[in-house]
Amino acid sequence: MREDEAVPARVTARIEVPRGSFIKQELHGDAPRVDFISPVPCPFNYGYVPALAGADGDPLDAVVLGPRLAVGAEVQRPVVAVVRFWDAGQVDDKLVLSEAPLSPAEATALRAFFRLYGFARRWLNRLRGARGPTGYAGLSVVD
Repeated sequence: MREDEAVPARVTARIEVPRGSFIKQELHGDAPRVDFISPVPCPFNYGYVPALAGADGDPLDAVVLGPRLAVGAEVQRPVVAVVRFWDAGQVDDKLVLSEAPLSPAEATALRAFFRLYGFARRWLNRLRGARGPTGYAGLSVVD
């Protein structure tokens, strides 16, 4: 998602990684495929927005704040922020969804997690032979 691109007010996301999970998986149809196993649990529900394509052509990633959701669950929530991220030289932003406005504590947790995730993803990309910058590039809060 480009910084000048309009952020949708509300979207439907499908969960791939429940809050607290160590396993980063991707859904292909209804079958999950393990992408990698993390050394730390994901503090958020993580998935994608089927109706929107990201800059890399894949469905746009989504972080869903709140209680743990099941793999495959579909939820509709307002967009409260955008995590700016690069993966192997490509823009790989993530929409942040929540029923409530983003709190300062949640913003801090998102920044900390995606800095750590960027480090782990950079290492994984090197192992897989992927080139280009990888890492956290900022958090844009939606008004």
